[in-house]
Amino acid sequence: MELFGLADCNNFYCSCERVFHPDLTGKPVVVLSNNDGCVIARSEESKALGIKMGEVFYQVKEKLEQNNVAVFSSNYNLYGDMSRRVMSLLSQYAPQIDVYSIDEAFLDLSGMGTPEQLTAYCRRMVRHIHKGTGIPISLGIAPTKTLAKMASKFAKKHKGYEGVCLIDTEEKRVKALKLFPVEDVWGIGYRSVEKLHYHGIRTAWDLTQKSESWIRRELTVTGVRTWKELNGESCISIEELPHKQSVCTSRSFAEKGLNRLADVEEAVANFAAQCARKLREQHTVCSSITVFAYTSRFREDVPHSYIHRTTDMVVPTNDHQELVSTAVKMLRNDWKEGDSYYYKKAGVIVWGISRDNAVQGNLFDTVNREKQAALAKAIETINRKSGHNKIRVAVQGNEKGWSLKREYISQQYTTNLDEVIVLKVK
Repeated sequence: MELFGLADCNNFYCSCERVFHPDLTGKPVVVLSNNDGCVIARSEESKALGIKMGEVFYQVKEKLEQNNVAVFSSNYNLYGDMSRRVMSLLSQYAPQIDVYSIDEAFLDLSGMGTPEQLTAYCRRMVRHIHKGTGIPISLGIAPTKTLAKMASKFAKKHKGYEGVCLIDTEEKRVKALKLFPVEDVWGIGYRSVEKLHYHGIRTAWDLTQKSESWIRRELTVTGVRTWKELNGESCISIEELPHKQSVCTSRSFAEKGLNRLADVEEAVANFAAQCARKLREQHTVCSSITVFAYTSRFREDVPHSYIHRTTDMVVPTNDHQELVSTAVKMLRNDWKEGDSYYYKKAGVIVWGISRDNAVQGNLFDTVNREKQAALAKAIETINRKSGHNKIRVAVQGNEKGWSLKREYISQQYTTNLDEVIVLKVK
């Protein structure tokens, strides 16, 4: 029997912070978005206090203080490195692992013994990951990826599963479907939920009772695949999942904004570099890039400026240097001089995304693509060993002129030698 496992890190961002603050175990924790704007991650204890995802920080700050909630600014270097450690350990337990997101991965668990043996094996895996990284995980196992996602939620919610929920019989599948809200089904978008509720569909089981033709008419082909998966027919491959049609990295600048070209230029260079990294992580390339920057729309006492320029790449690419240099040139071309222009937000968007194994070349391309790829691989290897952004394009600078407002940032314990934990033995 073909079986998929979905390993899901529990409250991942909060768990990463707890690894280095063990005194916070069992206590409420939240993590904030860029510039400490709003809540983007909550521990179970914080959820129990009624703190909602996306709540504006300054609006709930008093409530957090009254309930002694530990607050952290986003520390993506730490979270990314902890994710790599978790995925590395997971890869030791399965012949194939497909990393789906920073805190989720699908495992091939087919042919690994009886249900009892498989459950025991996976519980050892869960304990090993927790012991090796400090990150608690939940593992759902089922004949399809959609059912495995569902099982992982049961494993997380009910302690009796000891971190592992296996759906391997028709009886278990039906029971799980009847208990699972349709809005939580993987592949059901929020726009479809209202329609499904209108038709009396409240649970995943209700959805499976509709005919395939009805599903195709109301939820299109994507809905049919989800319907088949819920009925036990595996038809979703990670490689076949649609990748993002665009990737955007942007940021609002603190206080009144930036008015020096050097500062905005440095920010845009780093945004382009992050877009390139995201493209490489999902094994894709882009054919177009957009750079934008604008002053505050709400201030009437200063002149307004809006920069927005798009250009097509000669050859679809995910190369760090090529995207950074292109983005910076575009910004320079449209930059308006003047001390009175304060840019409040800037960003980079890459478009026309396709798989990196099917790139159409260009007869007039002057870039040595093989040498470019070899250099990029060497830089990535060094950065992976020596720390994030140790080697970068000079224009990326040091982020001092436009750095985020992060009043509650924790240290980069695993990626910065200056911030590693020091133990003193007496």
